[in-house]
Amino acid sequence: MCKIAIIGAGPAGCMAACNLDKRFEITLFDKNSPLKTLLPTGGGKCNLAHAEYDFKELVKSYPRGEKFLYSVFSQFCTAETLNFFEKIGIKTYTRNDNRIFPTSNNSQDVRKKILDQLHHCKFQKEEVISIIEHTNGFELQTNKATYLFDYIIIATGGKSNYSFIESLGHTIISPKPALVALKTQPCHKILQGVSVKNCKITAENHKVYGDILFTNDGLTGPAIYELSSINAQKELPYEIIIDFINDDNFDLQNEFNLNPHKNLGNLLNKYLPKSLINTLVRTDLEQKCCTIRTNTKVLVNSILRDFKLTVTGTKKDGETVTCGGVTLDEINSKSMTSKKINNLLFCGEVTNVDGLCGGYNLQYCWSSGYIAAQTINKTCKFM
Repeated sequence: MCKIAIIGAGPAGCMAACNLDKRFEITLFDKNSPLKTLLPTGGGKCNLAHAEYDFKELVKSYPRGEKFLYSVFSQFCTAETLNFFEKIGIKTYTRNDNRIFPTSNNSQDVRKKILDQLHHCKFQKEEVISIIEHTNGFELQTNKATYLFDYIIIATGGKSNYSFIESLGHTIISPKPALVALKTQPCHKILQGVSVKNCKITAENHKVYGDILFTNDGLTGPAIYELSSINAQKELPYEIIIDFINDDNFDLQNEFNLNPHKNLGNLLNKYLPKSLINTLVRTDLEQKCCTIRTNTKVLVNSILRDFKLTVTGTKKDGETVTCGGVTLDEINSKSMTSKKINNLLFCGEVTNVDGLCGGYNLQYCWSSGYIAAQTINKTCKFM
């Protein structure tokens, strides 16, 4: 019988196990409970995927791995993912923002349905220490025992110990957090909890759009997550510029002309939260628009449309995705196999692929796990 080890019982590893031939002897190794990392996704509701069915468009939402994913998603994409979940009893719905969730809105339900498919597998709550390649397979050593396997799938996620992978000769790109809150200077702690919708944020050549939320030491929110993902491997510190108005047709002078007798504070409160205006616009907010001098107008416009902050670090904010991992040059995107070692495969976040918020990272786990399983199904022959 073909003996297969899956290192990592997260979404990618369990997806591989679900799709391997049930006649194989399958063992999953994880020092934590199976699918523990699935539970916080989507705020506990489990954002399974994103409703983009054209893989050429889907790959554009991955800051790292776009070219690699062409082959992956051409084989198993959003439609195939939903078919898989339908077959195991998980019905889904799509929100207005195209995020796909189970109808139960409960990641615990998804976890149970997946694990129900894996009664034929062994789960070992052990930490893998080393893998040694032999001519007829692998010797796998954990903190408790030593095992022999014909195939190994590594699906350890992005926050794992990469030392045993490096010992096999694979190159690791240093993991860094993505989709996280940002620490800034100044941090404007007094604005903690204040949100601003539909901002434009620029960092050198990159622009992102969306909502932001001030925290006690910086910024968070959908636009910040996207920016942190795009700049995950960028050296700190770096400058960002926020356009709170984000409207090409907005002209501050024209607003003054149209509202000459309105005081400055009331005018600006049409566009931004009062607490934000009171904190950032450090001038007399009671003065009438018709009396405001040119230098004050320039200052106010700069605050509204050209507000500069320096990003000094990242801060874990709920679930954390990492960029980095096994370099994609050493993995065959058609099969998820190692280009260096026969019968060694990778799937999920252990590789240098990461997506934006919205179900993209789980989609890669489902797709890469499925492909790894199908590769073994086709190559491991029964005696």
